[in-house]
Amino acid sequence: MPSSEPASRRAIVIGGGPAGLMAAERLRAAGVAVDLFDAKPSVGRKFLLAGKGGLNLTHSEDAAPFRSRFAERSTEVGRWLDRFDGPALRSWAADLGVDTFVGSSGRVFPIEMKAAPLLRAWLQRLRASGVRFHMRRRWLGWAEDGRSLRFQREDGSEEQHQAGAVVLALGGASWPQLGSDAAWVPMLETRGVEIAALRAANCGFDVGRAWTPLFAERFAGQPVKPVALNFAGRSGRTFRRQGEFVITATGIEGSLVYAASSLLRDEIAEFGEAQIELDLLPGRSAEFVAAECARGRGSRSMSTHLKSRLGIEGLKAGLLHELLSKDEYHDPATVARILKAAPLKLTRARPVAEAISTAGGVKLEALDDGLQLQALPGVFCVGEMLDWEAPTGGYLLTASMASAWVAAEAAAKSLA
Repeated sequence: MPSSEPASRRAIVIGGGPAGLMAAERLRAAGVAVDLFDAKPSVGRKFLLAGKGGLNLTHSEDAAPFRSRFAERSTEVGRWLDRFDGPALRSWAADLGVDTFVGSSGRVFPIEMKAAPLLRAWLQRLRASGVRFHMRRRWLGWAEDGRSLRFQREDGSEEQHQAGAVVLALGGASWPQLGSDAAWVPMLETRGVEIAALRAANCGFDVGRAWTPLFAERFAGQPVKPVALNFAGRSGRTFRRQGEFVITATGIEGSLVYAASSLLRDEIAEFGEAQIELDLLPGRSAEFVAAECARGRGSRSMSTHLKSRLGIEGLKAGLLHELLSKDEYHDPATVARILKAAPLKLTRARPVAEAISTAGGVKLEALDDGLQLQALPGVFCVGEMLDWEAPTGGYLLTASMASAWVAAEAAAKSLA
C-alpha cells in the first residue's frame, strides 16, 4: 500500500531506472514520503543490461569538455551537473560500497565491472530509507478529475493515487522490452506539453549498398580496429576520431559509430544519406601506404602482398573486396587510396527500438529550472525522456541522475 502520509506531503515517482531511483533517493533525503511505481516486475532493468559489458558509470574528463559532450544542450545540462557531476557520482557509488577506477579511455567503471552489486546496495538503501516500491503497475495517465494518477495492475484492474508532487522518469523509446516504450508521449501531449519527436541516438546505420551475403555471414559481429572515421557533412559539421566499430548484417555500429551518430543521423534526415571515409591504417601515412602498395610483389597475390607489407587481412581485406572491383583491387594506387579513405555511404539509422538511447522528448523549454512542467504544476520530468542527448562514455547516465537530483530538490521544496 502507498504511504499513509497525506497526498499533499507525498511524492510519486513513476519509472524505476537510474533517474527514477535517484529522484526517490533525494526526495526521501529531504523527508518526503515516496512511492515508486514501475510497469515491470523489477527496477533497473536497462541499468543491468548496460552493465553486462562492464558498467560505464561516468567519465573522468574535466568539467568543461564533459559538458561540451551535450552539444546544444550543454548550458542546460551544465546546470544539472552543478548539482551532481562525475566526481559526485563516484563518491555516491563509494558510499554504497562500490569502488571505481578510471579505464585507459578515461571512462569510469566499478572495480567489479558489474551493475548488479551496485543496484542491490542501492535498492537496499532505498528500502531502508522508506521508499515504497509498487511493481507491475503501468501508468495510464490521469483520471477525469485531472489530479489522480491511474495505474493498471497485472490482472488488468485499475487503481488511482494522488500526490503533491509527481516525478516522471519514463525513459525514451530505446529497448522498449525493458520498459522504455514512450507510451507517455500522447499522455503528455494531450495535456499541452511540447514534445520533440523521439529519434535514435547512439545507434547503428545501414550501408547504402548492401554487404554481399558472403561478407555479412563471415564478418557480422566482428570489430574493425584500429580505424579512423572521418565525416564532413554538407552543413559544415565534421568529425574525425580513431577507435573501433562493429560490422552488422546490414551496416555498422559500435562505439566509434555511436560517437558520430547524432551528426550522421541528422545528415541522413536532411540529405537522405551520409558519406563517411574510413582510414583502415590510421597509424600509417598515405605516402607510406602508397609506397608499400606499389612495391614489387613478384609472383605473390595482392592479398599476400597486402598482408605481408601492411598487415591487411581478415575483415579489412574483406572490406577492400566489398568496395573495389576486381580490376581496382589489382591497381596499387587505388588500393592505397581506399586503405586511407574508404568511402562508405550510410542511408538509414537503425530503428529507435535498437538504439542505445534516444534524442528528443519533453522540450526543456516546457520546463522551469527545477524541471517542473509549466503546463502541469507539480509534475516533474527527468532523465532520458527529456529533449537532450549524449554520446556513450558515462555521460548519459551521469546527466540522467543529475536531472533527477535537480527535480527532486525542486519537488521537495514545493512540498515544504
